[in-house]
Amino acid sequence: MMSARAMPDLKLRFLWLAIGYALIALVLYLSLTSEPIEMSGLFAYQDKLYHALAYFILMAWFSQIYHHRFQRNMIAVILVIMGLTLEYLQSLDPNRFAEFGDMVANVTGVALGFAVALSNAKNILLRVEKLLF
Repeated sequence: MMSARAMPDLKLRFLWLAIGYALIALVLYLSLTSEPIEMSGLFAYQDKLYHALAYFILMAWFSQIYHHRFQRNMIAVILVIMGLTLEYLQSLDPNRFAEFGDMVANVTGVALGFAVALSNAKNILLRVEKLLF
């Protein structure tokens, strides 16, 4: 049985999970759409920052909900596989192409989000709920 520490007592767990899955759906859509969003770059490799930020947010978000080491590790593995797979799938679309740099950025984002899971920042949603309730 999981301890209270491994599974935080979130009153809005369903809402937090729904938001997390909506974020995953958004990443899936943005990664696989044949008409990607055109962004004028303020600096070189700006898109890599967006890749890292997206995967950081996903990892950090789900680490708020699942504190158990096995769950956290599995989320990280799943997100890394997702990031690598989506980049590969982009190569199948004639309007898109896979980039090794995007894969590195995705994995970097997961790693940074994993660092959040190892810190006290993993309790942000608990703190938000304490303020609300």
